[in-house]
Amino acid sequence: MTEGQGAPIVTELRRAISAGRVLDRREQVAPFECDALPVYCERPLAVVLARNEEDVVTTVRLCRQHSVPLVTRGAGTGLSAGAKPYGRGVLLVTAPMSEILSLSPERMTARVQPGAINEHISRAAAAHGLYYAPDPSSQIACSIGGNVAENAGGVHCLKYGVTVHNVVALRIVTIEGDVMAVGGDTLSHPGYDLLALVHGSEGCLGVVTEVTVRLTPLPAQTRTLMADFASIRAASDAVSGIVRAGVIPAAMEMMDALAISATEEFCHAGYALDAAAILIIDLDGDPDEVAAELALVREVLRYSGATRVQLADSETQRALWWKGRKSAFPAIGRLSPDYYCIDGTVPRHRIGDVLEAIDAFSHRYNLRVANVFHAGDGNLHPIIMFDSREVDALDRVELLAADILEYCIEVGGTITGEHGVGMEKINQMAVQFSDLEIAQFLAVKQALDPKGLLNPDKLIPTLAHCQEYRAIRERRRESSDG
Repeated sequence: MTEGQGAPIVTELRRAISAGRVLDRREQVAPFECDALPVYCERPLAVVLARNEEDVVTTVRLCRQHSVPLVTRGAGTGLSAGAKPYGRGVLLVTAPMSEILSLSPERMTARVQPGAINEHISRAAAAHGLYYAPDPSSQIACSIGGNVAENAGGVHCLKYGVTVHNVVALRIVTIEGDVMAVGGDTLSHPGYDLLALVHGSEGCLGVVTEVTVRLTPLPAQTRTLMADFASIRAASDAVSGIVRAGVIPAAMEMMDALAISATEEFCHAGYALDAAAILIIDLDGDPDEVAAELALVREVLRYSGATRVQLADSETQRALWWKGRKSAFPAIGRLSPDYYCIDGTVPRHRIGDVLEAIDAFSHRYNLRVANVFHAGDGNLHPIIMFDSREVDALDRVELLAADILEYCIEVGGTITGEHGVGMEKINQMAVQFSDLEIAQFLAVKQALDPKGLLNPDKLIPTLAHCQEYRAIRERRRESSDG
C-alpha cells in the first residue's frame, strides 16, 4: 500500500470525485512531481484531476476539513517550482478544465476555464479578427490559469501588457470552498483591487476556476526587423534608444552570441553567427504608422552601431526569425545536460551593465550562460548551463543565480518579470523586500488562508527565513571580500 492509499482524505476524494480522477499510486503521481524546473521535486499524497468547478470546490473543502496542504497545478510549464507538490498534500490539477466557454466579439472578451491553452484562445478569436495578446514562449502549452498565477508576460508585453492587463474577471475558490467573482466588464470597480491581487499570487490565496480575458484586434500590418550588433552593449543601447525615440514596438527581443549559435544550428533561422547580439523587433498597427516607425527605428539602429539591419520580406521569413527566438530554450538544451533559467527584470538603460555582470559571474562559477530575453521591458532570461552529475554543480548554479538576481535588485530592478517566485527565488525575496513589507504580505496570506494550506512554503518567506538568509548572504560577502 502506498502512502496515499491509507489516507482518509484520499478515500473521501474517491467517494466525491468520479472514478479515475484521484491518483495516488507511485507510477500515477510520478509525472506530477515537479513543474518545468525539475531541480525541485516531491511526490504528493494524491493528485486530483479536476474536470469542473465542483471538483475544485470539493477538493478544497476536504483539504481544509482535514488540514491537508493543497497545491494547484495547471499545465506544469512553470519555471520557478511554484507548482511543486507538497509531500503530505494534495496536488489539484486544473489542466482538464480546458474549455473556451464563450467568446464575445462585441465585448472583445473570452470566458475560459483555467486549463485553456494560451495559444488556443488566439486561434478561436482569429475568426473575429481578434487575438489574446500576452504570448509567453510556452504559449503552445501553457494554460491561462497558470498565466494568472504567475502574471505571465511574453514578447508582446512591452506594448500590450502582461496577464493582469489583459484579464477583466476571475472566478476563484477560497480556502473555505466558497466561489468568489472578482472584476467585470467595466474599467473601474469600487473597493480593493482583488483582481490584481490574485495575479502573481501563485495559488497561495485561492484556486482560479474561470478567467475572462480581454481580446485585442489583430493589427492591420506587422513588419519585422532583425539587427546584428558587434557588441552586447551596442544592442542594449539600441533598445533604450528606440523607446526614447517614442516608438513602442509590439516586441523587441535580444539574443546573445551563445543563444544565436545554438538556435541557428537547431532550426536554421537565418541568424548571423558572427554577431555578438541580435535584436528582433516587431512593429504593428496602421500601415502608415508602421512605415513611419520603421524609418525611425532603422535610424536609431544605425546610430547605435548595428552592423546589419534586415526587414523580413515575407511572412515566411518573419515566422522563421520568430521560430528561432521561441526555440531558443530547446536549442540551448542540446548544448548541456541540464539548464536553469531565471528571469530578473531591470531598467532598460541598465541592460548592458547587467549582461556584463552576468558574464563576470559566469566566469566566477565556471558556468556558461546564454541570454535570450524580452529586451523591451528589461525582462532578462539568463539560461545557466550545467551538468547535474557534477557533485557541486547545482550549488554553483544556485549561487550564480542568486548573484544575478541580487544584482538586478541593486540596479533598481526586480527578481522576476513573469516566472514567479515559487521556491526558486524565495531567498531573494528577503533581499528585495524589508521585514515590514514581508510582514504585510504575510498578513494578506493570513487573512485569506489562515491555516496556510494553499501552496505552503512558496512565494512569501517567513520573517525568520528572511533573517537567516540575510545572515548567510552577509557571511558570503565577508568571505568574498576577505
